[in-house]
Amino acid sequence: MKNAFTSRLTSLALALSLSLPLGALPVAAQEVCWDNSTIQSALAEGRIQPVAAVLSREGIDPSTEVLSVKVCEQSGALVYVLAVLETSGQARNLTLNAQ
Repeated sequence: MKNAFTSRLTSLALALSLSLPLGALPVAAQEVCWDNSTIQSALAEGRIQPVAAVLSREGIDPSTEVLSVKVCEQSGALVYVLAVLETSGQARNLTLNAQ
């Protein structure tokens, strides 16, 4: 009887954990991303480099199309999280140092 109860309790806990939204994760497990005005201020103040400069520095083909840009804090560093479309038609995500 005890094993059946433990099994049901374990199944319930697993089901609940799988149904939690990702936003329910602890704050430490999430990256903190900036809004557009914060990004613009950081660019103007020189705290981060422009996306084009970072792509050039990293040797990314200049014909790569940037689909979306986020600036996030990851482990104390500022990074660009970019969705890009390469000339080959392949879409991918890049995480690059923004400083």
